[in-house]
Amino acid sequence: MNPLAELKSRFLKPLSALADDPAELLNMIRPAGDPKFGDYQANCAMPLGKKLDRSPRDVAVEIAAQVFLNDLCDPPEIAGPGFINLTLRDDWIKKQIATAASDEKLGVQPVANPRKFIVDYSSPNVAKPMHVGHIRSTVIGDAIAKILKFVGHQVITDNHLGDWGTQFGIIIYGYKHFCDAEAYQREPVSELGRLYKYVRRLMDYHAAIADLPEQQSQLQSRQEALAKLKSFPESGDKKVDKQQRKDIADLESKIAEMSKAIDELSARISAIDADPQLKQQAADHTNVNQAVLLETAALHEGDETNLKLWHEFLPFCRVDIQKIYQRLDVQFDFELGESFFHDQLAEVVEDFENKGFARVSDGAVCVFMDGYDSPMIIQKKDGAYLYATTDLATIKYRIEQWNADAILYVVDHRQHQHFEKIFDAAKLWGYSKVELTHVSFGTVLGDDGRPYKTRSGDTVGLEGLLDEAEDRALAIASEQNPELTPEQQQAISRVVGIGGLKYADLSQNRASDYKFSYDKMLALRGNTATYLQYGYARVQGILRKLDVDVDSLRSAATEVEFEKPIERQLAVKLIRFSEALDEVLIDYKPNVLCNYLFELTQTYFQFFDQCSVKDAGSESLKNSRLQLSDLTARTIKTGLSLLGIGVLDQM
Repeated sequence: MNPLAELKSRFLKPLSALADDPAELLNMIRPAGDPKFGDYQANCAMPLGKKLDRSPRDVAVEIAAQVFLNDLCDPPEIAGPGFINLTLRDDWIKKQIATAASDEKLGVQPVANPRKFIVDYSSPNVAKPMHVGHIRSTVIGDAIAKILKFVGHQVITDNHLGDWGTQFGIIIYGYKHFCDAEAYQREPVSELGRLYKYVRRLMDYHAAIADLPEQQSQLQSRQEALAKLKSFPESGDKKVDKQQRKDIADLESKIAEMSKAIDELSARISAIDADPQLKQQAADHTNVNQAVLLETAALHEGDETNLKLWHEFLPFCRVDIQKIYQRLDVQFDFELGESFFHDQLAEVVEDFENKGFARVSDGAVCVFMDGYDSPMIIQKKDGAYLYATTDLATIKYRIEQWNADAILYVVDHRQHQHFEKIFDAAKLWGYSKVELTHVSFGTVLGDDGRPYKTRSGDTVGLEGLLDEAEDRALAIASEQNPELTPEQQQAISRVVGIGGLKYADLSQNRASDYKFSYDKMLALRGNTATYLQYGYARVQGILRKLDVDVDSLRSAATEVEFEKPIERQLAVKLIRFSEALDEVLIDYKPNVLCNYLFELTQTYFQFFDQCSVKDAGSESLKNSRLQLSDLTARTIKTGLSLLGIGVLDQM
């Protein structure tokens, strides 16, 4: 049972009589911030009173009189200007606890209208090692998919791999010109990764040399414009002077951004120029950017040599990535990469043109849509296709082959504009009934507030991140559990280390950047996976010491007792599990579940401090406290499993 959903259903009828659209008013029924105001508060009388030109308190009295709550709540209390305070009946709470205790899904009822969701997440370029940036998409997408499935939706997970395109053109060019044959035979994935980085540096070097003069010219023009603007004294006209100050501030901001970009371009050039060998290679490969595009085009056109190399490289890359997924305990239903859709792209372009949704502009096929300054290109002048073309083909496939009701793209926030255009183009194309959602997320930052990098400035590899998390967890496990065997300590380190890494990400609002810290990640206190895992292990310790048969405890569940207020508080928190899951799926934010589990664990430790299980005073109270403890542990375990995190019976 979801108490909040039940309350909203009870309030629907009286609110519908007072407002044409009660949805916004129903959202004003929320858990109370302070227990002294009850368990929930309905704050809808204030806006209704204003709209109806009536006293909000009178409106609150009218609503409370019309809503049927007798079996669910104590009589509603009207407080202040019109707050409706709601306190759940103790007998109702106890029944919900008994139901949850005997239910493998803890009382979470399936959704009334299940839908088919496609969740697209992780999606690395297979031509290079996964890095720290992939952790967010992978764990957020996996958690969303698990929660959707748990509440009763049909879910298909798809890892849309970057297994085609320019990244392979880069590797093929690198293989043909710079490959260390011995290294390739010994460690093919490492050598392919090195080749990618090496060619990419040469490409960036030549791109920087080409771009720098234009950037410097634009910077100079803006600096001159700023100097000219600053030379005009303020006129005394407040409106004019305010606009002048705004223009100056805007120019200063743009100049700062441009100066930073120029510094980065200069740094790229200097890094190559300072290395004689690299500088010579750059001089020998001045056309590397164009050459890479030609290698890519040859691959796409079915060139025998390049296609053979692609087939040779791809399994190595896939095996390496799969090792990461195994460590993260992440599986996908499908892994339909870009290569799967390549043969469908010409048909996409043709269909857009035939339906009048696309036309040729400067040699490229473009989709022009209202509200955008520039069109979306779906085929370049040279005949090459783009990510947009592949994404449209993918949407078509997922709707027509999988009958998707909703497609969620768990991709970083920098792709926001791309997805806006893709979604609008898909609707224009005729796919307007499916929900298309970009589940965006921010950047993983280091202590300096910048994107998390190694000391040398490289992007942190995901494998190294996992290794470090496990190593740190192993050090803690060895120190705290010296009596365990090395194998047992290693097993603990895997669960705690990987779980801590996942939770550190999932506990953040996905839309925000966050600072990564190993120390905070594995802390025994605070909102961490380790703290929740410790709460679960604490309950298992109690059950072991008292030699409790948990199967009998659950099957013989009776109504719990509330001898102390904390017992009731814990029970109320437990029956809100379903609420937390529903709230996650409003905006696809797993941190809501993390917050719930953290608060539940905090409440349990307060219960543990105040309520002895062993010395409860009576057998019925002892059983009651055992039931609350066991249900807490099961809720923590279930909640963490939905986040892709394991638990331990002993820590």
